[in-house]
Amino acid sequence: MAVTLKDVAERAGVSRSAVSRTYTEGASVSEKTRAKVEKAANALGYSPNALASSLTTGRTKLIGLVSNNFHNPIFLEVFDLFTKGLQARGLRPLLVNLTDEVNPENSIRMLRAYSVDGVIVASSTLPATFAEGFKDAGVPVVHSFGRQSASPKVNVLGIDNIEAGRMAAQTLIDRGYKRVAFLGGPKSATSTQDRFAGFAEVMRASGRDMTVSYANNYSFEAGRAEMQRLLQEVPAEAYFCGDDVLSIGALSAIDDAGLAVPQDIGIIGLNDMEMAGWENINLTTIRNPIKQIISSSIELIEASLKDDSRYPEARLFACSIVERGTLRPLL
Repeated sequence: MAVTLKDVAERAGVSRSAVSRTYTEGASVSEKTRAKVEKAANALGYSPNALASSLTTGRTKLIGLVSNNFHNPIFLEVFDLFTKGLQARGLRPLLVNLTDEVNPENSIRMLRAYSVDGVIVASSTLPATFAEGFKDAGVPVVHSFGRQSASPKVNVLGIDNIEAGRMAAQTLIDRGYKRVAFLGGPKSATSTQDRFAGFAEVMRASGRDMTVSYANNYSFEAGRAEMQRLLQEVPAEAYFCGDDVLSIGALSAIDDAGLAVPQDIGIIGLNDMEMAGWENINLTTIRNPIKQIISSSIELIEASLKDDSRYPEARLFACSIVERGTLRPLL
């Protein structure tokens, strides 16, 4: 039989309302009563019912964690960090798969049905209007890995993807590559657009030849298929693949074609996902400070739950080059 609030009250010698107040955030209860209740609860193995508590407080502590790209293994890292971080603060993550969903209205309707207190949109491909839809519906929201803006309508945290593209271009120039290429994710993705813009800006200024192609999505299969297509013609000397998982797919296609990296073709990725550092991959990449972005995102959603009148913030995080083995050495 499950231990009830009544059982705890009887053992502690207090009223049921005293037990309820002990486990209700912000409720008034004396330290003496709290100690009695907690001692009795521990002895009986009692845990407060989260659903019952939400009916009393009107707060579920549920945070909708929304993403639209479950093909990219980096999101295993992202979800791991988010769920652990939210749970450590007494919040309850509700993971929502919105692959192929671009209309926030359906998502808002679904998350309202679960009575979430707030939403974190974890996506570098969804437009700003997606997260803004939650704000317009009165739901506190944070857009992690979102497109940067000087005057955001919601809290946005991420990297400067244009600057990341510039970094990739300069890295290839510094290694003496002449014929370079950009292999991006979906052309419609804001992250792809911005990474290409920065890459193209530096390459055009350098006078180098540059080609451009796009994968269907940010996935291993898409990166592999696009590189297989490119290898049917004369390939570039080096590619900036706008994401690590695309890079790993491209490396697979290059190996299957009997070519070597970096001797025949150079590759640089972006994100520095855990897999990028594996010995058999050893990918040179641009580090996206994911841990810091997630930690800051959780801080902001928690602050928004306490004060929904906070002015939206845009937090920008610096990237860095991670030198490994898929580019030729510096000149």
